[in-house]
Amino acid sequence: MSEQTRGRSPSQGHDHAHSHDHSHDHSHDEAHNDIVYPDAIPFVLVHLSLIGIFWTGFTTTAVVMCVGLYLVRMWAIVAGYHRYFSHRSYKTSRAFQFMLALIGQTSSQRGALWWAALHRHHHRHSDTPLDIHSPAHTGFWFSHVGWIFSPQKNEADYSDIEDFARYPELRFLDRHPYLPAILLGVTCFLVAGWPGLFVGFLLSTVILWHGVFFINSMAHVVGTKRYVTGDDSRNNWFLALITLGEGWHNNHHHYQSSTRQGFFWWEIDIAYYSLKMLSWVGLVWDLREPPKHVVAGEARLGRKVIEKVAEDWAEDFSVDALVARVQDAWDHLPSAPSLDELRGRARQAQEDVLAYFHELELPHVPSIEEIHEELRVRVAKRYRDSPSLEDIAQRARAILIERLARQLVMEPGSA
Repeated sequence: MSEQTRGRSPSQGHDHAHSHDHSHDHSHDEAHNDIVYPDAIPFVLVHLSLIGIFWTGFTTTAVVMCVGLYLVRMWAIVAGYHRYFSHRSYKTSRAFQFMLALIGQTSSQRGALWWAALHRHHHRHSDTPLDIHSPAHTGFWFSHVGWIFSPQKNEADYSDIEDFARYPELRFLDRHPYLPAILLGVTCFLVAGWPGLFVGFLLSTVILWHGVFFINSMAHVVGTKRYVTGDDSRNNWFLALITLGEGWHNNHHHYQSSTRQGFFWWEIDIAYYSLKMLSWVGLVWDLREPPKHVVAGEARLGRKVIEKVAEDWAEDFSVDALVARVQDAWDHLPSAPSLDELRGRARQAQEDVLAYFHELELPHVPSIEEIHEELRVRVAKRYRDSPSLEDIAQRARAILIERLARQLVMEPGSA
């Protein structure tokens, strides 16, 4: 990952896209967020400013403004920042592209280039230690808001967004991340006075932030998992309602390039419906739909997903218990060398030892068929069936064998 482009302005990142320095690759540089947050100080001040509502009170105009700005800006984040700039799930004109970026930026979540660069990185590291918004690794509240108080977490690598960084108007917006939001706040004040500023703009902005933040936190904790994705993404109907369709998060992680995230008619996806209507008048086109075999869960999983799921399943088995059982039964294995002899071999060629273990009929180690059946039972409770279960079972057993061999032979002190 480039240290030169990380954290630069988009114009700098664009100009130096092919002059990368890979000499430093720290894990915190790799971490980033699913949904982009404002900087820490403005974030805190905007929350504290809501105390002013006790002074301004509510007016009908301010409340209508609050609801309207929430919906419009949420749509710009969902349909623009996420489905267009991050995933290119449809096409549009350069002018409408600019409008999506401009309206989205009034939500005070910085520029579309910065946001999409981080989001693309997220999908390469979803729910791993490099994904700093993963509740499994950082906790619910840190993944929701806590990470923004760690300065290194909001550094973007603009080499991840070179396809859009070539547009000077988008680079201009990224260089002035809060200008559109400030102008909108001033407009709200001019239209509806102090209630317009505090209720119409500031309250709307805070509600919008947390609606979006819940995709990072709650959408990886609460909900259903239809598909095997190698992460903790969930489908959550409540989040789908308040985010105009983003709550179908497991669907999205299953097939990221789809404009439509509600795969079935009962999965409400307002952002998709609106984009579909815009396609009728020619403002957007080439909306990507999930293929039928993908929706049915019949697509084979990628290598990285199989590896991650297999590791998760292998963790469910106690290697220490397997080591103890195999040690007890080792002397009864036909034609098996002593463990001391194998340890000597291991020092000479660990790969040969691993190959030998894979060929042995080891007692008490679950067979591929047993692991496969266990997977099928578990998957039936949580996901649709997957044609990759056999691949996962084979890889999970291979991981078990490798761990068993290391403790028995290669690292005997740990057995």
